[in-house]
Amino acid sequence: MLILTEKAIDVVKNLLAENPEASGLRVAVTGGGCSGYQYGMGLEAEAGAEDTVVAIEGVPVYVDNASATLLNGVVIDYVDELSGSGFRFENPNATGTCGCGSSFTTGDEASASSASSCGHRS
Repeated sequence: MLILTEKAIDVVKNLLAENPEASGLRVAVTGGGCSGYQYGMGLEAEAGAEDTVVAIEGVPVYVDNASATLLNGVVIDYVDELSGSGFRFENPNATGTCGCGSSFTTGDEASASSASSCGHRS
């Protein structure tokens, strides 16, 4: 399954505390982006019936079945740099990523683009 760094866990716990209607973190992969797949995250009130629920250091993480294999081994970190702050995904399954870091390819999707306006790199 996926891994959250200590910094990412702290940020998510703070977000959950600020949003009492949310009970966990949804992490998903959807088709799209300039490389074929894109990551998605959000707070959710509850897990879906088909979700895998993993508790990571007390943070409930909800992952749909279609996303689970693409998120296997992914490390989610939270970075706070001069260029900006936010969650960063490190995916050992990715064979190429978008220059902006928000989409990736695994080499098995036929529709992945070979070029991108944000600097696709393989």
